[in-house]
Amino acid sequence: MTAIASKAQLRMSLLRYALVTVPLVLLLGTASGRIAGSGDGNRWFDALAKPDIMPPGWVFGAAWTLLYVLLGLALAMLLHARGARWRGAAIALFLVQLALNLAWPPLFFAFHEVGWALALIGAMIVGTVVLAVLAWWIRKRAALLLLPYLAWLCFAALLTAEILRLNPDAGGLVPQPASTDIVL
Repeated sequence: MTAIASKAQLRMSLLRYALVTVPLVLLLGTASGRIAGSGDGNRWFDALAKPDIMPPGWVFGAAWTLLYVLLGLALAMLLHARGARWRGAAIALFLVQLALNLAWPPLFFAFHEVGWALALIGAMIVGTVVLAVLAWWIRKRAALLLLPYLAWLCFAALLTAEILRLNPDAGGLVPQPASTDIVL
């Protein structure tokens, strides 16, 4: 078989990658947040003073769902770009920044390390900028799919920095246990 693949065959190949990468990235992101007890219902997080710019809790779930889908699509495009220069480096960097992303919810919500979580977001931002540049050289659309993620990371860094400023002792904050007493 010496014929070059048709555009339809190439689209199907990309679709096959996306059928694996999108659900996988979404599943990993969701699992990381769930295991860490992220968001509303986390007594430690509920006890923190929040900045005025903090969106309602449902926004985080909706935003991260969309961002993980975009990340999965970007990964599929990078995997699909066989023979592209820098492809291996881009995929490796994608996996590193995804691992950092998956480490953030436990660091913040489970271990209450707000300062370290802010540093981790900084590393994620740097890694995502470099990844976007590499992706731009490989598949411009993959790089464009990373931009909403980069913007959200910057917003998350701002929120984390504000939470740290408003709660300098956040790591030592011990929320009151839930009471089962009936008060009349």
